[in-house]
Amino acid sequence: MSRNQGPGKGASAAKKRVNKKRTEAPGLSHVDVEGRARMVDVGAKPDQHRVARARGVIKLAPKTLELVAGKLLKTGDVLTVAEIAGVQAAKRTCEWIPLCHTLLLTGIRVQAFLEQDGISVTSEVTCYGRTGVEMEALTAVSAALLTVYDMCKAVDKGMSIGDIVLLEKIKE
Repeated sequence: MSRNQGPGKGASAAKKRVNKKRTEAPGLSHVDVEGRARMVDVGAKPDQHRVARARGVIKLAPKTLELVAGKLLKTGDVLTVAEIAGVQAAKRTCEWIPLCHTLLLTGIRVQAFLEQDGISVTSEVTCYGRTGVEMEALTAVSAALLTVYDMCKAVDKGMSIGDIVLLEKIKE
């Protein structure tokens, strides 16, 4: 049965496929050998302390930076709101990224800093569990930067988000 074929023809083939044990494609943990997406089974992994740190930047016009620094935008305190948005997003990463596990996070820190040509955002996310928190750290940074964009879009049409990177991943 093809991926686009409904329950009519090929239903017996689908039944046979369901009974086959799926294994992952070489090098791709979220894809089985048939190319179908799957959430990785971490049930056999031990619980460990996990930490991930990420960073990203948004480039802003000098006038926009002045407004943000002086808390003069009509939208409010950009840096504080961005940090809160990052924390909220980290907690909901499994709703943003379909194959992420739901995690009990033990700590989230998001910090936004004024730079010479924009704002940088860093995040640190921790948990004690069977899978890492890289996606949560990256999601926190992404949401914080998008929040800055949203809050400054009325005064700056040339903003640019970029350089979102995972800085560190710790498993102990």
